[in-house]
Amino acid sequence: MSAFKIFVVEDDEFYGEMLKHHLLKNPDYEVELFLNGNDCVKNLHKQPSAISLDYSLPDTTGYEVIKKIKEFNQEIPVIIVSGQEDITTAVELVKEGAYDYFVKNEETKDRLWNALIKIRENLSLREEIIELKETIGKQYEFRKAIKGNSSAIKKIFSLIEKAINSNITVSLTGETGTGKELVARAIHYNSPRAKKPFVAINVSAIPSGLIESELFGYEKGAFTGANSRKIGKFEVANHGTLFLDEISDMDMSMQTKLLRVLQEREFSRVGGNDSIKTDVRLIVATNKNLSEEVKKGKIREDLYYRLLGLPVELPPLRHRGDDIIILAKHFLEEYAKENKNKIASFSELAIEKLQKYPYPGNIRELKAIVELASVLANDSLIEEADINFNSAHGTSDFLIEEDTLQGYIRKIIKYYLQKHNDNVLLVAKKLDIGKSTIYRMIKNKEI
Repeated sequence: MSAFKIFVVEDDEFYGEMLKHHLLKNPDYEVELFLNGNDCVKNLHKQPSAISLDYSLPDTTGYEVIKKIKEFNQEIPVIIVSGQEDITTAVELVKEGAYDYFVKNEETKDRLWNALIKIRENLSLREEIIELKETIGKQYEFRKAIKGNSSAIKKIFSLIEKAINSNITVSLTGETGTGKELVARAIHYNSPRAKKPFVAINVSAIPSGLIESELFGYEKGAFTGANSRKIGKFEVANHGTLFLDEISDMDMSMQTKLLRVLQEREFSRVGGNDSIKTDVRLIVATNKNLSEEVKKGKIREDLYYRLLGLPVELPPLRHRGDDIIILAKHFLEEYAKENKNKIASFSELAIEKLQKYPYPGNIRELKAIVELASVLANDSLIEEADINFNSAHGTSDFLIEEDTLQGYIRKIIKYYLQKHNDNVLLVAKKLDIGKSTIYRMIKNKEI
């Protein structure tokens, strides 16, 4: 952690030296004393970690100094030390960005000591978060985070690069399970906003009556049960990225409010009157066609044009060719590491089976299939029999392999005979075909 540098701004030199002496009892502190506000401002380039600021100064007021400090660096904590207790002044200074407000008395040096301990703890935590975000950013280097080498995914890489180098709203579309949130995170963590928050919210998962307070927050007493102020997602994501998944499920009244925020770049908490400025990069996602939703009257047309921005349509897995095997091997390695197993591999027949399946659940479904195969495999080689397709979309093995019409007819008849214990008469009735057709196919060993 870098040195913890403290500026003490105090026109009473004796009192200032007393505070400096007291703070230097901590060997990790560097303390510099200034007898007026202008000297403090001139030395801000030294990057103080915190500032103790006397409100009454010979050359200016603490109010003016704190404004200049915040203009230089919004993040520097400023503790106001005043010779008199003035609630109105204290409130104004806190609104201007003061960390705390103390009145000079016998407890001042101890209160200052404790406040600086908290500031240092917060600074340490903030540095840890920045390091963590940098680590996450490296993990989300999009050409590594998004697996694949197909022409379809290379087009997505090109669009991601364009999104990274601008602040435009991005609208992600594609079937469920195609990796829309992964792409959203890749855009954020490779953009200039990477060190600021990435906040994701699934619109469809929140009841319509709660979505406003979730996005904008609420004030204490705004409604029954609002026992304290809540900060909304727009406020949390300030200077970062807000990812709204399933945006097409947002109701009309909320769409109107969202449109206003996007136009005015400000909002109010529920039950509040203060306007809060917002600077967020918006990324939205849906598995529906937004333009079709506009035609159906489910999305406001003016909001649609605000949200469209840079459209990125993610390809379904079945259109990504050999990416299926690249992803399958990646999931296999992940599973092995998580479960401390020997890394397995796929047999040739298992690979063929994986390549022929249409994956209605896309990447999410492939991951589940690979994890199940890893459990079922008897050794480090995953065989064809270990690959099981139990799609929630109702796709069966019947259509996995392309066949002729006659071939499909044979499969259908064979399936019904097995289902009804080889009762030829019953199967002929159910399929509305002659029983002689079935007998002939049996005789010719077609089934």
